[in-house]
Amino acid sequence: MSGFKERADTALADRILKVAVERTAGTAEAKRAVAVDAFPDFEAARDRAAAIKDHVVAHLGHYLEEFEANAIAAGAQVHWASTADEACRIVIDICKAAGAKSVARSKSMLGEEIGLPHALAEAGIGRVETDLAEHIIQLADERPSHIIWPAMHKTREQVSALFRAKHRSPHEEETIAAMAESARRELRTQMLGADVGISGANFLIADTGAVCTVTNEGNAELSLVPPRVHIVTAGIEKIVPSMPHAIHMLRMLARSATGAALTQYTTFYTGPKRAGDRDGPEEMHIVLVDNGRTKMREEGLAEMLRCIRCGACMNHCVVFRQIGGHAYGGTYPGPMGSVLTPAFDGLKQSRDLAHACTLNGKCQEVCPVRIPLPTLLRGWREKSWREGLEPKTMRFGLGLWAWVARRPALYRLGTGMAVRAMRLLGRKGWIDKLPLAGGWTRYRDMPKPAPQTFMEQYRKERRP
Repeated sequence: MSGFKERADTALADRILKVAVERTAGTAEAKRAVAVDAFPDFEAARDRAAAIKDHVVAHLGHYLEEFEANAIAAGAQVHWASTADEACRIVIDICKAAGAKSVARSKSMLGEEIGLPHALAEAGIGRVETDLAEHIIQLADERPSHIIWPAMHKTREQVSALFRAKHRSPHEEETIAAMAESARRELRTQMLGADVGISGANFLIADTGAVCTVTNEGNAELSLVPPRVHIVTAGIEKIVPSMPHAIHMLRMLARSATGAALTQYTTFYTGPKRAGDRDGPEEMHIVLVDNGRTKMREEGLAEMLRCIRCGACMNHCVVFRQIGGHAYGGTYPGPMGSVLTPAFDGLKQSRDLAHACTLNGKCQEVCPVRIPLPTLLRGWREKSWREGLEPKTMRFGLGLWAWVARRPALYRLGTGMAVRAMRLLGRKGWIDKLPLAGGWTRYRDMPKPAPQTFMEQYRKERRP
């Protein structure tokens, strides 16, 4: 696989990608602002949401045991998975025991994280995605580029071309409604004929053993109701103590993700079908997945376990909106992905992600659970430095800068010469080429320095 810098260069050269990302992220940013302004005392609500998640993470074992007991009492079967491979093995074993030839899968980033689509393919089990965007991704044989809008990187024109090439009965009119109808014709029979349904979970309610899913298309319900067997895969941090806590988190999630007061489909379900129920699965399995989360809690990343997967951090990230999600190379893109990917995949393979952040703090400003993302990213930078993962050129350059910075007279002489040189290079007002700054000037011009440096202005102001 190519490195982050190569992927970012490719993304920056893709003009259509920028249009596609900006269409959705820009709309999401504007809608969130309206929703937050209309929410009474949103900042206090953020404080409470963060406190709920911190309390759960601090007492995770207690709430997981409570959830397991109540889920089993409701008729569900609970499985525990330490790793991604173990989680996939459990899911595949359940599918094989059910004699499944096909599964209907609802959008789940946890499923992507553990590699479930690939595991199903390797086991020879067909997969139909009940989410429209995930269907687009499946047809294109790509990974999601956003945790809320997996096909954010595609324009509707590209989707139209994809449907015409892949659907058995494609749309005739170039309208969104016609394209959605084409997907419905393609998918509905497959959904209703699936042997097993697989979904994620937005929240797990400890005191009832209930599972909560949030969708805009009813795709979770399509994986829950028609199939005989339903499997839930969820990270262990999805636990909340009770229904009132879940309701509060839902109010934060919807507004932060899409700018809506509530999503179209918010469903709580507890156990499989019971006597007298008109529909629902005959079996319900819940796979609780660790996959590094316990380690994150122990190694200073507990605050990241607050994340409710709303996507607000990436919608407001200046870097994400330039390069999209695929450039990040992991399951989770944007600021949250830059923190999570080193935890899941190792810092050596993903150290560039922490350096891709401008540390402007916008992600922390909009996070509904107040995750200090810039602080966590600086932590990865510091660890990368301590472990000697930074390139030798960077270590040498910073060492040289530090040596000069400890000698004020030499530092002032050097900066003075550099500023004068930049003024010569920027005679037209902008600098389009600068030695050792190609990473910046390749994509943007640098403004010509002010006539006086800060220190020169400071000394001038101090004169009597």
